[in-house]
Amino acid sequence: MPKFNLKHIEAFVHVADLGSFRRAAARLNTTQPNISNRISQLEHHLRLTLMERDAGSVRLTREGRQLIGPARRILAAVDGFLEATGDGTVFDGLLRLGVTELVAQTWLRPFLIQMKDRFPSVDVELTIDLSENLSNLLFAREIDLAFQNGPFDQRTPNTEPLGQSPYIWVAAPALGFPTGPVAADQIARHRILTHARGSYPYTQLDAHFRQIEQPVRLVPSSNIAACLQMANDGLGVACVPALMAAETLAAGRLQVLDYDWHPEDLHFAARWLVDPAPTFLVAAVEIAAGLYPPEDHD
Repeated sequence: MPKFNLKHIEAFVHVADLGSFRRAAARLNTTQPNISNRISQLEHHLRLTLMERDAGSVRLTREGRQLIGPARRILAAVDGFLEATGDGTVFDGLLRLGVTELVAQTWLRPFLIQMKDRFPSVDVELTIDLSENLSNLLFAREIDLAFQNGPFDQRTPNTEPLGQSPYIWVAAPALGFPTGPVAADQIARHRILTHARGSYPYTQLDAHFRQIEQPVRLVPSSNIAACLQMANDGLGVACVPALMAAETLAAGRLQVLDYDWHPEDLHFAARWLVDPAPTFLVAAVEIAAGLYPPEDHD
């Protein structure tokens, strides 16, 4: 029987958090039989049953619930020990990060560069998706950290506001919009390119034009970059987060329309469930907060 070691504690905490030997194995980059063996060895060493194993589920026993807190504190102490060195190169591991398209198209690249510089042995596994889908992945424990926009249906114990981005209306100069105020019927002459159907901004757009009884053609897309390209080609008017359009506007390929209504600003936050959160996850949140464009902070 192998001697009791830190890998047994890691397996115990991850199986408890993820509710699955398979998921714990994937998280710790090993096999399911290895995780099962580590739990069995830990239980043998302690002479206790820590988990009840049913088909498709794992539940902590009373003894397991008593020991999960001390187990978490052991992992936190090890992380604190490494952090005390002041050297990010001593950390290794995997950060499963989920981001929205806006993050991916704006400040994701400098974020990844800073993470690599600070923690060269920590790999970032990236998922880019709609905010609603990222929330589902977060609560399914399939990602560790999400940089996403609200509103949020489910609260997380750890949330750090990052900033916000207002919406703007943009169109190609070739469409001939005036530089002054624009009326709803002028916009309605063109397709309105915007977020995916069912998303919060799409719902607000639809409700706005219904309220003012202005028929419009909403063209939804899960890819805002594609909407901007279509707008650039004169295929419609786009209602998009200002951050996404900054580069195109600076190049003069699009103009901002002075329409007096916009969807609510996008409020972005970092959200995570991991407990204890490793130093490199906490640092990732700090890096993201520092990168979010200052002009768009609350």
